[in-house]
Amino acid sequence: MSAAAPTSSPHDQLAGKAQAWSALFSEPMSDLVKRYTASVFFDQRLWQADIAGSLAHAEMLAAQGIISGEDHAAIQQGMATITQEIEAGAFDWKLDLEDVHLNIEARLTQLAGDAGKRLHTGRSRNDQVATDVRLWLRGEIDLIDGLLRELQLALVQVAEQNVDTILPGFTHLQVAQPVSFAHHLLAYVEMFVRDEARMRDVRRRVNVLPLGSAALAGTTYPLDRERVARTLAMEGVCQNSLDGVSDRDFAIEFSAAASLVMLHISRLSEELVLWMNQSVGFIRIADRFTTGSSIMPQKKNPDVPELARGKTGRVVGHLMGLITLMKGQPLAYNKDNQEDKEPLFDTVDTLKDTLRIFAEMIGGQMNPATGAKEGGITVNAAAMRAAAMKGYATATDLADYLVKKGLPFRDAHETVAHAVRAAQAQGVDLSELPLATLQGFHPAIAADVFDVLSLEGSLNARKTLGGTAPVQVRAQIARHRQRLAGEE
Repeated sequence: MSAAAPTSSPHDQLAGKAQAWSALFSEPMSDLVKRYTASVFFDQRLWQADIAGSLAHAEMLAAQGIISGEDHAAIQQGMATITQEIEAGAFDWKLDLEDVHLNIEARLTQLAGDAGKRLHTGRSRNDQVATDVRLWLRGEIDLIDGLLRELQLALVQVAEQNVDTILPGFTHLQVAQPVSFAHHLLAYVEMFVRDEARMRDVRRRVNVLPLGSAALAGTTYPLDRERVARTLAMEGVCQNSLDGVSDRDFAIEFSAAASLVMLHISRLSEELVLWMNQSVGFIRIADRFTTGSSIMPQKKNPDVPELARGKTGRVVGHLMGLITLMKGQPLAYNKDNQEDKEPLFDTVDTLKDTLRIFAEMIGGQMNPATGAKEGGITVNAAAMRAAAMKGYATATDLADYLVKKGLPFRDAHETVAHAVRAAQAQGVDLSELPLATLQGFHPAIAADVFDVLSLEGSLNARKTLGGTAPVQVRAQIARHRQRLAGEE
């Protein structure tokens, strides 16, 4: 009796590009093209989303009577094994299988036989990959949302400690008016609040199901797409199959939101670098976030904020790349869209890493022994106050004082300009000019002017909603504390 002819394994049947979907091709793909077109070595991170989407699809196929209960059970068992293998680092990722989807399908077919082959009924890799990316990105947005809150908490913590710390407020990088340092930090909290809202808004449009669009035109099988969406906790289904497989607006929109987060971090970074300069000396950044020089032993460089400033260009570049990727594509799916993943993945990684390190750099690190945060930025309140005294920061307060005495603002503005010139000529602050000298500019000026010209008087006077007066700043801190506590 002759030996049976050897048969190829399911894995082998999918191992060549030509065999992956059709017997149409007469020659195998070249190794060069395999490497050029493969995505498996960067899209592996989608494996959990791929398995979750496949299990939801299989459950629906069984419920609709498209596959048997036995096939469904075999698929579930096979996917459980694959999950264990990937988590243990024992899964054999193969370049010949091109991407995460075919690698998992091939292994499933090894484990579950024909049941594994039936899983792909009613779907295409086009709607499969679109679903996987959306599921993965949804989870990453949730992580980013938490990291944004951690950074806000760090800023609020430092603000609470510096409500009465006076910083020179700048316009055109020139001393303008005194502000509370806490008020300045809370401006960044407001930026990150908007970023958080944008991310949550983007999540709604990410969390829509393309699966069931198939290759581009839908499918002849009686799929229950809404059932799959409910299983995956998605908020709806894509209503047009052509759009479902080809849309990458959600990736572009996320990248735009991420670019704005990085833009805000870059603005903060610029100020941290400036404040740390020895000529300014407003803050000190903990040593673990700085580096030294290979030649100048006295140097302590703010590498983290500098690098974040640079990485902002990288993230914005990814946004431009995704927009350019999509701008000329006809409907429906095109291979171009494989190029959406690396910029999207890198954007997510860069943003998460940056948010984590900034929250710790600003707010400090929790000491498990004491339960308190230690480190973070150290504030030099004396240096800030001295700088606020250098630029005639209370000049506007003197103008407002004169307006309240009956002068039109433009006349008061001109009067104060003369007073500032006199103070400059004498090398003193406005508050250091004698009362008689000030009265020489306008007779309505009285002894109470010196309360107005003090830094504290300037701050306390600005107590309108959103102003820098300590009473307002404390109210804003309380508001942010209550908001952030409610989101935990």
